[in-house]
Amino acid sequence: MSEVFKKDRYTILDGAMGTMLQKSGLELGRQPDVLGIEQPEIVERIGRMYVESGSDWICANTFGANRKKLSGCGYTVEQVITASVGCAKSACRGSECRVLLDVGPIGELLEPVGTLGFEEAYDIFRQEMVAGEQAGAQGILIETMTDLYEVKAAILAARENTSLPVLVSMSFEERGRTFTGCTVESLALVAQGLGADAVGINCSLGPREIFPLAKRLCSSTTLPVFIKPNAGLPDPATGAYDISPRQFCDEMACYEALGISAVGGCCGTTPDYIQHLAEYFGPKCPKQREVTARSCVCTPTELVEIDRVTVIGERINPTGKKRFQAALREGDLDYIAEQAIEQANAGARILDVNVGLPGIDEAEMMRCAVKTIQSVTDLPLQLDSTRADVLEAGLRVYNGKAIVNSVNAEAAVLEAILPVCKKYGAAVVGLTLDEHGIPERAEERFALAKRIVEAACSAGIPREDVFIDCLTLTASAQQQAVRETLRAVQMVKERLGVKTVLGVSNISFGLPCREQVNTSFLTLALAHGLDMPILNPNSQAMMAAVASFEVLYNLDPESTRYIAQYAGKAPQPAAGDARAPELYDAIVQGLRSQAAHAAREKLKSMPPQELVNQILIPALDSVGERFEKGTIFLPQLLQSAGAAQAAFDEVKEKIISEGTKGASKGKIVIATVKGDIHDIGKNIVKVILENYGYEMIDLGRDVPPERVVEAARSNNVRLVGLSALMTTTLPSMAQTIEALHQAGLACKIMVGGAVLTPEYAESIGADFYARDAKQSVDIARKVLG
Repeated sequence: MSEVFKKDRYTILDGAMGTMLQKSGLELGRQPDVLGIEQPEIVERIGRMYVESGSDWICANTFGANRKKLSGCGYTVEQVITASVGCAKSACRGSECRVLLDVGPIGELLEPVGTLGFEEAYDIFRQEMVAGEQAGAQGILIETMTDLYEVKAAILAARENTSLPVLVSMSFEERGRTFTGCTVESLALVAQGLGADAVGINCSLGPREIFPLAKRLCSSTTLPVFIKPNAGLPDPATGAYDISPRQFCDEMACYEALGISAVGGCCGTTPDYIQHLAEYFGPKCPKQREVTARSCVCTPTELVEIDRVTVIGERINPTGKKRFQAALREGDLDYIAEQAIEQANAGARILDVNVGLPGIDEAEMMRCAVKTIQSVTDLPLQLDSTRADVLEAGLRVYNGKAIVNSVNAEAAVLEAILPVCKKYGAAVVGLTLDEHGIPERAEERFALAKRIVEAACSAGIPREDVFIDCLTLTASAQQQAVRETLRAVQMVKERLGVKTVLGVSNISFGLPCREQVNTSFLTLALAHGLDMPILNPNSQAMMAAVASFEVLYNLDPESTRYIAQYAGKAPQPAAGDARAPELYDAIVQGLRSQAAHAAREKLKSMPPQELVNQILIPALDSVGERFEKGTIFLPQLLQSAGAAQAAFDEVKEKIISEGTKGASKGKIVIATVKGDIHDIGKNIVKVILENYGYEMIDLGRDVPPERVVEAARSNNVRLVGLSALMTTTLPSMAQTIEALHQAGLACKIMVGGAVLTPEYAESIGADFYARDAKQSVDIARKVLG
């Protein structure tokens, strides 16, 4: 396979396809991807213009060529992709320019935030990518993504079904996160771990705004990095972007210092922009960059760097826990979710997940447990099993970079499990034992640790992703082994330079007052170099020992974390098993079935409307406030909305059974305007407003003004919500507002969408601008009460 990017000079990518199609007369609402069949001369001409401007790679016109977005267009995915790749190949004829299959988001939210299953998303991408390779594409660009789970599905589909190089790019907001809350660092970890050939940032922002994000990306990955900004920021009134080709190139010049490998453009950029980039960057050689190796794991929204004591919660494990064993046999995933939440609240930074129990389908249970846990907490997971099939089942559906617990020094075990860790980019825990058991002496355990580290590195797993567990033996049975464990931890840390793990609680089996033994051993182990204790975070004494150690070893500068945790607080008794959460907590934590159960119980003694006003709405308000502050993100917001919906369903049932009529807070018409086929934002607003008790009349997407007017009139609504994502459809929004005004309807109009500004909303006659779903609730309250 030829190299993805040039090594002796910058690689020049292309600019916007959509912008050029609009300049060529693309009609509003028309599916752009079918132009490769219906008007191939236009698509080929655009591609040739980018080739002549200096592009080394151009994208086929296939951004939305998946079976969801093409539904009803009259063509198959294969037909559309074959035609569009063919146009791009024709455009490249006679040059060295190559063709990328352009793969954009599916257009639906993945579970648990949405309803699209991970497996279905994978299959949608697989179909696109197989068709692309068969049509002659020479690489795959997965771009403008906002959901890391969707990125993972797409990379796996490419890697498992094609031989093409894979470039991956996400679209970030200025705050440094994507629409769903994903961080730059999480993208870097997951893309590199899954085997992407290059990683980048595109769309949403201009060169100035992307620069600090690109700097973070370059320091987080050894992969080649590419950047494709927009041509500045759009003017909602005209759709024009605010920087010229020369200004764009001037603003891109500072990227040289970061060590990126390729440049191009996204929305608003044209062949003129690419020509300026080619003239400036083309002759130059990319700067080499040094990336500091760090031991990190992540979820989309949470990066955990193991640079201080990192507590791994141990309670999702059936060993010695009859209640947990019963939950596994009964498929009670709610109990597992409660255990996860309780440990997260207690201060664990990673959760160990062990579902091994005779008589159950462990692989399927691991898959279900991972999906359940990541729907209620954003903590990274450590998947705990000795079976490769169980680990792969969990790793495949895990959203982020996980840890595998564990391998040992047996050759057969290393050969079975290390390739699974490598495939999914997981870190791995190595146990210092082999077919002969656990050695008595620290020197022998160190030798096994060295063997594991070497085997992992040979398998392509970075050294910083190998963690060693020197094994805790019970003091009551092998008292002399305790010091050998501590010596082994110190030797591994000092001589191998890798992170260390221990299951701390094993030390006290068979002894009275176990917590004090555990706490003493934990402190000794930390002093000998333990990085990642596996323990019960509900133990106040154990967690206090960790906090105190960090102060005494100067790992908590100025005792900041310690003071925040303990100032003014009296010691609390250790918590036991998770109790069933009350309704308010269940909604805040996003627990649907628990919210439904709690609502049923509350309704036995509380009137339905009182329950809504005193519990459901305050819980949603609390979640909304955290969302606005940036302490939680879209997935958590929607999970809480789903839990509230489950409770509302119980309220409705109660009202029906009593023969009373529930009071609606009012009707709202909501629509994506004519010509705009994007409706994710509109759908999110709908879900949130429904859970505040408003009756939503959803007209869908690509809705003409007259249909909005008719719906508002026939339903006698006092509030209409309009959404637009594309600058080219903002005139449709203005026309719809004008039509509503001309109809003389006494309704207020709120508008939202990524391309809008408060100033433009006011200029086209909207009454309110909603920057996000939470603000739409505030507007509805103001208008409807």
